[in-house]
Amino acid sequence: MTGFGRAESSGETYLITIEARSVNHRHLDVALRFPKTLGALEPDARKLVATRLDRGRIDVNLSLAPAPGRSEQRIVADTVLARTWLERARTLGAELGVAGDVELRWVLERPGVLRIEDVEPPEPPAVWPAIADALSRALDELCTQRATEGAALATHLRDLLGELESAVDVMAKRAPAAAARREARLRERLRGMVGGLGIDEARILTEVAAWAERTDVAEELARLRSHVDQFRAMLDKGGAVGRTFEFLLQEMNREVNTMGSKADDLEVSQVVVAAKGVLEKMREQTQNLE
Repeated sequence: MTGFGRAESSGETYLITIEARSVNHRHLDVALRFPKTLGALEPDARKLVATRLDRGRIDVNLSLAPAPGRSEQRIVADTVLARTWLERARTLGAELGVAGDVELRWVLERPGVLRIEDVEPPEPPAVWPAIADALSRALDELCTQRATEGAALATHLRDLLGELESAVDVMAKRAPAAAARREARLRERLRGMVGGLGIDEARILTEVAAWAERTDVAEELARLRSHVDQFRAMLDKGGAVGRTFEFLLQEMNREVNTMGSKADDLEVSQVVVAAKGVLEKMREQTQNLE
C-alpha cells in the first residue's frame, strides 16, 4: 500500500529530516538514502522499519543539516600565528625607529591568521537517538495513511466476496439438478435410437450414478465456502493478512477450477467463469495489502 511520512529531529548542532514513502510490493523492500557519514546506521534503521512494516517498497531519505542559527562552516583564528605577526611587526618598528602601534585589522589580514573550516559532522552513535525518533514518527504517519487505504480496500474486498458467494450459491443450487438433467437427456437419446423397443432402466441408472459421482462438486463447494468464511473472518480481524489472503485465493481458485472441469451445465460454466473473474480482482487487490 502507499503512504508518506515526514518528521524532523534536532540536536545541539544538527537538524535531521526524514521522509518515508511506500508503494506496493509483494515483499518488504527497504531502500535507505543516508549521508555517507551516517552509513553505519543503515542496518539499525532497516531493522526499525522491519518492526513496523511487513510488505511494500519503502524508500527512506535522511538529510542532515546544521541546526537553525548554525553554519556548516566556522571561522578559526590562529592565535599563535597572530601573536607572532604582532610581535614581529612591533620589533621591526622598533628596529627601524617607526612610531605607532600595529592595528588589529592589519593583524587579521595577515595570511593564515583567519581560516574557514567545515564543521565536523556528529558521530553516528551520538546522532542515532535523534534518527530513531524522527524515523519512528515518520513511520507513524506513513502507517496511518496505509491504514486508511487498507480500510477502503477491505470494503472493496467485502463487496467482491459477496459477488463470489452469490456465484457459489448458484453453483450449489444447480449442481443437484444436474443428475436429473443428465438422466433426462440420456433417456431422450436412447428413445431416439431404439424407437419403440424397451429401455434398460438398470443400465440408465448405472450410467447416471457413475456420471453423478464423476461430476459431484459437494466437496469443492464445502471447501470453497470454508475458505470464504476464513477470508471474511480475517478481513474483520485485520492486521497483516496479505500473504494469508494470497494463499486462500489460490485455494479458492483451485476449487473453482475443479468445479469448472466437472460442470455439465451451461449456467454453472458461466458462473464458474464469473467466479474466476472475481477471484482475479481479489488477487490484484490483496497484492496491495500488508
